[in-house]
Amino acid sequence: VQLQASGGGLVQAGGSLRLSCAASGRTFRTYAIGWFRQDPGKEREFVSRIGWSGTSTYYADSVKGRFTISRDNARNTVYLEMNSLKPEDTAVYFCASDRLAFRSGNYSRLDDYFYWGQGTLVTVSS
Repeated sequence: VQLQASGGGLVQAGGSLRLSCAASGRTFRTYAIGWFRQDPGKEREFVSRIGWSGTSTYYADSVKGRFTISRDNARNTVYLEMNSLKPEDTAVYFCASDRLAFRSGNYSRLDDYFYWGQGTLVTVSS
């Protein structure tokens, strides 16, 4: 599975962005996908996860209620809708594929994921 994140940009606080994670490979739909973010000088942190079937979603407390993750397996794409953005949401956002196919549950560690896409920069101005 190869992944490519896109959709980042510059937005004012309170604004919205939608990130996309496009995947290649027929096995995409068998893997849960996670979003992570990394601010320079900080560790990469978990943001959200969606199960392989799309029925289970998980969020970090810092984004719960503001971000929504979804997937379109027909388009091999996972989305992260980000609303009410705050300056502290500024980071490079990465999508990643679970290490194991058909795995259920909330997995938020970096080593739970194997395939990583290039990141997309989100900058939220105050």
